[in-house]
Amino acid sequence: MPGTSPSPHHARPSRRALLGAGVGAAASLALPATHGAAAAAASTVGGARLGAAGVQVRPAAGAPRLPKLNALAWLVADNDSGEVLAAYNAHRRLPPASTLKMLFADTVLPRFDPSLKHKVTREDLAGIPSGSSLVGVQAGTTYTVHDLWQGVFLRSGNDAVHVLASMHGGVARTVRDMQARAEDLRADDTHVVSPDGYDHKGQVSSAYDLTLFARAGLKNPDFRRYCSTRIADFPAGGGKTFQMQNTDRLLTGTGVAPYKGIIGVKNGYTTNAGNTFTGAATRGGRTLLVTVMHPMSGYEAVYEQTRALLDWGFAAAGKVRPVGELVTPLSEQRKSSASPVAGAPEAAGPAGSGTGQIG
Repeated sequence: MPGTSPSPHHARPSRRALLGAGVGAAASLALPATHGAAAAAASTVGGARLGAAGVQVRPAAGAPRLPKLNALAWLVADNDSGEVLAAYNAHRRLPPASTLKMLFADTVLPRFDPSLKHKVTREDLAGIPSGSSLVGVQAGTTYTVHDLWQGVFLRSGNDAVHVLASMHGGVARTVRDMQARAEDLRADDTHVVSPDGYDHKGQVSSAYDLTLFARAGLKNPDFRRYCSTRIADFPAGGGKTFQMQNTDRLLTGTGVAPYKGIIGVKNGYTTNAGNTFTGAATRGGRTLLVTVMHPMSGYEAVYEQTRALLDWGFAAAGKVRPVGELVTPLSEQRKSSASPVAGAPEAAGPAGSGTGQIG
């Protein structure tokens, strides 16, 4: 199910198996046809090296060795500077699973006050794909927007996503706005088909793009708060609540050891995408972003490989040169270029002008 990991009843692999035989191992493994159909010439957004296949790293003296991994794509970046410290197939287009919900949140989260209440209708819940991960939203029950976002971030609930999308004007409009937001972020590898990340033909993203979504989201205090919440109560109807736990295992320590300094951000799983995860952690005043897509072994491998890359990134501070950058959104570039020259009078806007919801 999207946003969840495969059954824990599967045999647990060894740590050595989780980290795989090497970074080159994944490149030789065959992919399902849907992966191949999504393949295209790699983008070079963020730098030419990020468009090249294989591991990209520029070690200086004393740099630690990269861990051996078997994911199909991964990336390590500094959240503040935007420098990409190392990457593997950064722009490879792959199904994102529920990590795409980061883009959904980037797009829709700013539109509604968290305290706004909404009574859910059957129409709000129409069209949720069979087999979806659900938080338990019920038609006829009133929820706050805050409740619904907790359902999205903690339980990856596609029912909560569809209610918020309905409030936003419907799934079709939400998909259009998500695609527009991806284009603004310069996430050129991403094609949005549904707001929930469920497996749909042609729905793809990349390690680079998912990292852009996380970086953009973490600038929003509400996004940051939701993605770092471990446990919360959710309305069960009739004035009752039930407790839910975040499915991010590095955050909660479920099945794996929790990661020191972890912030979030979002995990995902579908049959087609495998496990996907974008994580952020802070140590010594430095925040790193790591995205790992489709490790080829073990249901906990996405977390172990994220842990290994975070450890490497913190140890590599000042010992590697960047191989690329996380680019600035186009809207921020326009604002910067439109800033008035110091001392020049600002143009007056129309009386009563302000920001509103995007139409």
